[in-house]
Amino acid sequence: MPGGRLTQQERQQIALGVADGLAYAEIARRLERPTSTITREVMRNGGPTAYRADLAHRTAERRAHRRRQAAPRGTRAPEAAHGRDPEAVREYEETFTTVLMQSGAPKMMSRVLACLCTSDSGSMTAAELVQRLEVSPASVSKAISYLEEQGLVRRERDDRRRERYVVDDDVWYQSMIASARGTLQVAEVARQGVGVLGPGTAAAARLENIARFLDFVSESLTRAADQAREVLHTRPETPSDSAT
Repeated sequence: MPGGRLTQQERQQIALGVADGLAYAEIARRLERPTSTITREVMRNGGPTAYRADLAHRTAERRAHRRRQAAPRGTRAPEAAHGRDPEAVREYEETFTTVLMQSGAPKMMSRVLACLCTSDSGSMTAAELVQRLEVSPASVSKAISYLEEQGLVRRERDDRRRERYVVDDDVWYQSMIASARGTLQVAEVARQGVGVLGPGTAAAARLENIARFLDFVSESLTRAADQAREVLHTRPETPSDSAT
């Protein structure tokens, strides 16, 4: 984190900024911190409606204490794959998790999805997730069930018959299609209300506008997902291909 860890005074300024309705970018500018630092700090400590500077600071101190105990003085953290900086990777995963939480996903589901997305294989077993995230098997199981319902994760068996949880390009496509279908279902229900409330009434007109808007959004999302899948999954033509 540029400039070191957040101080208690900085957290108090963050709390004041959040209470005043300032954007995270503005709070970050005043503290001369990255916007991602402020966003992550608020979201991991209750969100904008529940952020408390004193509680956030005590939580951060306990977290730092646990890390010092996990890594005794004089030892070095193992180097991450491909020469990556382990601390930078951890910070990025937290930022990714925060963004997913802002989009509406619960915290544990966001942590699991961020962990899968940032792994080179794009897949992990339940035991690997438990070890990586330092959570209970029950927490991982609940998170995977949620992500499956959202179409964001699929299951497969590896050569050792272990169940692995996978996130890949096609999973994101399926998630977009599922989202479009859900939006279309809301549009259909809204349109049913037109007949119930009576054509020509203000309520019916409102529901008809909702249905038309969501119809358009659902159709556009499906079309965009199909086009993106076709373009991104098409291999570039090689010289040998064009010569035949």
